[in-house]
Amino acid sequence: MASSGDRMLGVLDLFTIDAPEWTVEDAANVMRVSATTAYRYFKQLTKAGLISPVSGASYALGPAIIQMDRQIQICDPMLNAARGVMADLIQYAVEGSTVLLCRLYHDRVMCVHQVMGRGPQMPVSYERGRLMPLFCGATSKIILAHLPTRMRKSLFTQYAADIAAAGLGATWGEFRRVLAGLRRAGVSVSRGEIDSGRVGIAAPIFDKDRAIRGSLSFVLAAPRADDGLIARLMPVTVARAREIEQAMIGATIDRPSPVRVKMAP
Repeated sequence: MASSGDRMLGVLDLFTIDAPEWTVEDAANVMRVSATTAYRYFKQLTKAGLISPVSGASYALGPAIIQMDRQIQICDPMLNAARGVMADLIQYAVEGSTVLLCRLYHDRVMCVHQVMGRGPQMPVSYERGRLMPLFCGATSKIILAHLPTRMRKSLFTQYAADIAAAGLGATWGEFRRVLAGLRRAGVSVSRGEIDSGRVGIAAPIFDKDRAIRGSLSFVLAAPRADDGLIARLMPVTVARAREIEQAMIGATIDRPSPVRVKMAP
């Protein structure tokens, strides 16, 4: 059973692009709590700056989220390690290419940084902050392949139909074999699975304990992405993912210990 704190934080999940504003009464109805309880949640979230009153009796996401986003942009270890690598990597690309940095978020994948190359660009669904499916596209599947076995079993139990529809296996045994193949390859390639006319090449990014943290991806315009180009970019993408890992490990080692202030007795 969810705690009161979990339910309060669940209010934030109500705020989406399609429904950016909520009243206390509407939130109470959707969450199936009393208006008094919903008001208490809204009051606490407003005090924290996570939501703010707007027109009428409605609320929208608040300034604290902008502050947190700035802190992520400045302090996130994977993002800091990847920026320079991605800016260099895009130089290898043909016109219309994009390089993505993505990470797991619950049972989906989120883009956290994007570098666009030269020339006209076709749409890329992996926009920063947008949640994407875990079972389609090279960017997501290379993360999926390296999740712990327990998580993969849980995902298969919950999403067996989606996994089968994505061509990842109709049984747990098939699913396990497909993902094992991706792990052995060390790189994933997809064609038109997310965006028509796009080819994705993705490599996993691990932390110092070899736990999956995210993926680095090339997204190419399909007309320019012949087999020769894909074959050349696969090892480059993997090598640059390893560079990001090494930079993350170095940043962790170099990070100063927190200052401890000895209090007077």
